[in-house]
Amino acid sequence: MHFLYHHLDPDSIKAKQSAFDTLFDLFQQLISLSGGEVTQALRWLTELDKEYGITDDMDNPMSLGVFIKQLQERGYIRLDDEKQVMVPTSKTGQSIRKRALEEIFRNLKKGLPGAHKTAYSGKGAERQPETRPWSPGEDLSQIDPNSTLRNMLRHSSLDSMELREDDLEVFEQDFQTSTATVLLIDLSHSMILYGEDRITPAKKVAMALSELIAQNYAKDSLDIVVFGNEAWKIEPSELPYLKVGPFHTNTLHGLQVARHLLERKRIANRQIFMITDGKPSCMFEGERLYKNSYGLDRKIVNRVLDEAVICRRSKIEITTFMIAKDPYLQNFVRDLTEANKGRAYYADLNHLGGYVFEDFVRNRKKRMK
Repeated sequence: MHFLYHHLDPDSIKAKQSAFDTLFDLFQQLISLSGGEVTQALRWLTELDKEYGITDDMDNPMSLGVFIKQLQERGYIRLDDEKQVMVPTSKTGQSIRKRALEEIFRNLKKGLPGAHKTAYSGKGAERQPETRPWSPGEDLSQIDPNSTLRNMLRHSSLDSMELREDDLEVFEQDFQTSTATVLLIDLSHSMILYGEDRITPAKKVAMALSELIAQNYAKDSLDIVVFGNEAWKIEPSELPYLKVGPFHTNTLHGLQVARHLLERKRIANRQIFMITDGKPSCMFEGERLYKNSYGLDRKIVNRVLDEAVICRRSKIEITTFMIAKDPYLQNFVRDLTEANKGRAYYADLNHLGGYVFEDFVRNRKKRMK
């Protein structure tokens, strides 16, 4: 595995962070890279300190021994009695997810819980300046007093003030709806091939999206599914420590698992976000795994396209974030998008978070049936 280190400017950090915070920031990055192995993360941190003198440049230096002790005291790591090794706690995982959100969405504006604007009008939490006639059964708290009074005065006199039902006007509101999302993450071996770490940005985006929904869209749901030779659901707490395996790419099974999860949701808007860098290279035939790593196997591709059509018929939209630039892979994504009538982004790793975030919160037209 290859790591890219940038120049560390201690002066810009020490004005903002304590010694513990500086080391903890690095520790969080390293423990995510190590797949949750505390010993390995601390070993890398020690090597970085020896090479760059991180602790020496602090106003109030903290030794790594003291730092490790404070990690335990503050509840970020604990001893696993069975394995006799230090392991991260849930507090560490939550901190890493929050850090990912802050890093990717620094300009995030807090919205209303569970609120995705649509182009449809109806009951919502954001009042618009436009008004319209009141209909029986609508919330009277949304009545516009000025327009209503003006309507009443048109047919009233000083001797007889009469308010009629058709005088009532209410403020328009943006219809706001909840969304069910499944985030599909490719864990095939190609995600770390050719000296490029693609899994770390994918994990970071998943962690940020998970925190975004937890903090800002309480009525939304997010399920996370990872896929290699097969697909399986994971919990957000597992995200920081995901590892790529020696896997092929079972895109078909990933889409099937995602669809089955979404079909159980009683939510109007259902979508799949798939982050992948490779071609579908395997699928199940009964219990047997059919594999072909050479080129695009039409047998596999056609089954994936069929699944995209099934998702479309179930009103599940697929948005693919392709983090590879091979023309033949882009052609496959184009066919997948056409079959599903979804969307695709050929995303740069550095801007992957921006693509996902913008697509998630954008004001989209939905079929409200």
